[in-house]
Amino acid sequence: MRIDLNADLGEGFGAWKLGDDAALLEIVTSANVACGFHAGDPLTIRRVCEAAVARGVAIGAQVSYRDLAGFGRREMDVPAEELRAEVLYQLAAVDGIARAVGGRVAYVKPHGALYNRIVWDEVQARAVADAVADYGTLPVLTVPGSALQELGTPTVTEYFADRAYTPEGTLVSRREPGSVLHDPVEVAARAIRMAREGVVTAVDGSQVRVTARSICVHGDTPGAVRLARAVHDALVGVGVAVEAFT
Repeated sequence: MRIDLNADLGEGFGAWKLGDDAALLEIVTSANVACGFHAGDPLTIRRVCEAAVARGVAIGAQVSYRDLAGFGRREMDVPAEELRAEVLYQLAAVDGIARAVGGRVAYVKPHGALYNRIVWDEVQARAVADAVADYGTLPVLTVPGSALQELGTPTVTEYFADRAYTPEGTLVSRREPGSVLHDPVEVAARAIRMAREGVVTAVDGSQVRVTARSICVHGDTPGAVRLARAVHDALVGVGVAVEAFT
């Protein structure tokens, strides 16, 4: 059994630092690199890409709405043509830097509000799909049942070890208490069940079926390095090979 372990990286901006990119790159197999619209800047992008290439970690473009103040987590209505251009812009920027340091962007992962929106909004999903197609054939990390899949876009499904789930299989809103999990033992146990049994326990105690090729641990979660290490070691400990899906 094989599973990818991904995390959001490069989410600092200028003098503001968020997360421990260097430590996480020693653990994860795929790095979702912020493209500058919700976080990240050219120097941060270059440093993360260089470190990822040096460690053999796959590089993904973490595209988002243009929302630095809200960290890309605010709902936005962006016209499809504009969104298509903005996603293409972000993808091209990170891939250009990645190639300059000996790597390349291997996949795309939408961030925050955009990630959630394109699960059900076919218009915005189409804009993202068209932007990715404009650039080339790259898979997009998303949840099962996303509108992207119905559009025929190459996708890779993922689940979140450090987030709570509703009985419907969606993420509990970050505005709700308990939406983000912090206990390494609990998070690791959830990751094992996701990978081996295809199941996650929802907030009401029900069992939700999941199909994941990749598991995410958020880089901005407090204690993210401990959580990622716990997940990685737990998966390896039960015989799951942790490797990039690309």
